[in-house]
Amino acid sequence: MRLIPIGVSGSFPGPATPASSYLVRVPAAEAAAAGHEARDWNVLLDLGNGAFGALQRFMDPMDLDAVSISHLHPDHCADLSGLYVYLRYHPERGSLRTGRRDAPLPVFGPSTAERHVALSYGLSEGESMENDFDFRSWAEHPSVRIGPLTIEPHRVFHPVETYGVRLTGPSASGGTTTLAYTGDTDACPSVVELARDADLLLSEAAFLEGRDDGVEPGIHLTGRRAGQVATDAGARRLLLTHLPVWNDPAESLTEARGSFAGPVDVAEPGTVYEL
Repeated sequence: MRLIPIGVSGSFPGPATPASSYLVRVPAAEAAAAGHEARDWNVLLDLGNGAFGALQRFMDPMDLDAVSISHLHPDHCADLSGLYVYLRYHPERGSLRTGRRDAPLPVFGPSTAERHVALSYGLSEGESMENDFDFRSWAEHPSVRIGPLTIEPHRVFHPVETYGVRLTGPSASGGTTTLAYTGDTDACPSVVELARDADLLLSEAAFLEGRDDGVEPGIHLTGRRAGQVATDAGARRLLLTHLPVWNDPAESLTEARGSFAGPVDVAEPGTVYEL
């Protein structure tokens, strides 16, 4: 299983990276070894502002197997509109070219995602996205299987309906491996369960200790709190993300290393992380 951050900026795109979006890929050889169709399997976690353009550097969006949306703030879902246009109006959509979609793309997310995305795009009265997107609520799916991947949602602590996800799939060295992605959340019991024994915890860390202490709870983690989640959960590795442009990544790293003894890095867009 591979993790490829497409966008890592918190709250809005930065000058060097789009907002939150992460591609999880199981390469064909690993899928076949696990008893699944021998092709690359691709699941996208979030699709924030600017991320759809960057995604096309790594894959043909027609080849997505599913999209998971953590919540409906624009830095996590705005570019679903662009993906919809691509799927609906691509001039080769009806051809026999390899990779064309022959069924709506599963989009998992909050219970109001279908209406939210339709309003965001500006669908006319009576129009629907159902021929291109198959919206499914995480609230109604304790877990799902997408080829060699199992995805398990966990409701987390944010002002709107928000889900972190836990993905289990084949590892590069054989066996299985687990990636936990927090979405946006403050510290809470469910995010610790989400990260339990994860091989890699991809955690937001938008706030800084001291600077953001006066902000109400239930919005974001700091580097220190992300590190504490990793420690409490027994995660093996921590990757910080969703840092807004005004944060110094070195400060977030220092905070996280003060509460977590394992490897810690800040996610870099385009880097391939093997699990």
